[in-house]
Amino acid sequence: MTSEALSRKEQPFLYLPECLGAEGRLAHKLFRDLFTNYTSALRPVADTDQALNVTLEVTLSQIIDMDERNQVLTLYLWIRQEWTDAYLRWDPSAYGGLDAIRIPSSLVWRPDIVLYNKADAQPPAAASTNVVLRHDGAVRWDAPAITRSSCRVDVAAFPFDAQRCGLTFGSWTHGGHQLDVRPRGAAASLADFVENVEWRVLGMPARRRVLTYGCCSEPYPDVTFTLLLRRRAAAYVCNLLLPCVLISLLAPLAFHLPADSGEKVSLGVTVLLALTVFQLILAESMPPAESVPLIGKYYMATMTMVTFSTALTILIMNLHYCGPSARPVPAWARVLLLGHLARGLCVRERGEPCGQARPPESPPSPQPSEGGAGPPAGPCLEPRCLCHHEALLRHVATIANTFRSHRAAQRRHEDWKRLARVMDRFFLGIFFSMALVMSLLVLVQAL
Repeated sequence: MTSEALSRKEQPFLYLPECLGAEGRLAHKLFRDLFTNYTSALRPVADTDQALNVTLEVTLSQIIDMDERNQVLTLYLWIRQEWTDAYLRWDPSAYGGLDAIRIPSSLVWRPDIVLYNKADAQPPAAASTNVVLRHDGAVRWDAPAITRSSCRVDVAAFPFDAQRCGLTFGSWTHGGHQLDVRPRGAAASLADFVENVEWRVLGMPARRRVLTYGCCSEPYPDVTFTLLLRRRAAAYVCNLLLPCVLISLLAPLAFHLPADSGEKVSLGVTVLLALTVFQLILAESMPPAESVPLIGKYYMATMTMVTFSTALTILIMNLHYCGPSARPVPAWARVLLLGHLARGLCVRERGEPCGQARPPESPPSPQPSEGGAGPPAGPCLEPRCLCHHEALLRHVATIANTFRSHRAAQRRHEDWKRLARVMDRFFLGIFFSMALVMSLLVLVQAL
């Protein structure tokens, strides 16, 4: 071993900059050799009749925003494009084993692949990132991009809806005979996806299409990545749905309030106003569409139910406050409502056992006429005494008749009040069952 070789072995770090400098000089020489007569304005193919294959790979990083009102989806993507440049090849052994270099992307030819359903007024700007150039001419261009694409949002099942948003990429000027774009893999990559608080990503499959447009005769291939989304409904259930469910279950309780409290109609109107406020809040966040959201249908059904219950409450209160001058309860209502329905609903008077209705009132017994039997025998046989006795009997009969009339009127009034209580109990069960069934049908969608 020579002394020079021994000194290099003992002090290797003194000669490392010299090696790096040589590699850098080789890279500069390679760059000058490659780009001396190179132009980035033309397709890099040896045969102009040959189509250039471009492989497209998309990685979803983040869902920035989903604007349902304007139907615009904003995403943060990593887009990788790979193709082969026939004029950027070299022999690695001629350049010290250098098989790949990284150069600015503006120096090489790049495919004009754009997002077809772009919803941004600004023109697309190319990312100023480097490309990786290999010795066999393979070019790999990785670039981040924030895309704003149009997406048709269907809110028919809101807040338990699922959306399908497509992102279509293709060449803007090159047809299928000049540039052929294909996806890498069957779907976009979700390995680096940042979870969204409102949307859950179910997948992002890729599909290649070849279309012919009216402007041109040659076909244009494109790649469509369909983003499958499902809304996280927990926040909407807690903030919009559960309050409406509780209010709808509270509305039928107006039938349980005593009529003398004076708050039966007030409760129904208050519930209707509360539902109206929630309906306005929901309308502000929903886009104008022909299909009514599921929660909107639930709100309208609940408001309709509350409106009918309030109207029935007013009618029942009119029955309750029928005065003594009202007509008697019809015979059919006395048999069906005050008889069978009252027993079934356990509506009873004070002291009456449940399941037994009050026996029907017997008609008042006919009163003896004044011209019947004469006055009873008494010690007074004088005509004047007899006249006083007949006048007294007439006054007593008048008082008795008035008392019977008043008692009959009170009985009629009590019958109407009891009929109102039966109707209150009946509609309480009907409307409470309706509210419960509607609430369960909506809540089942969240499971």
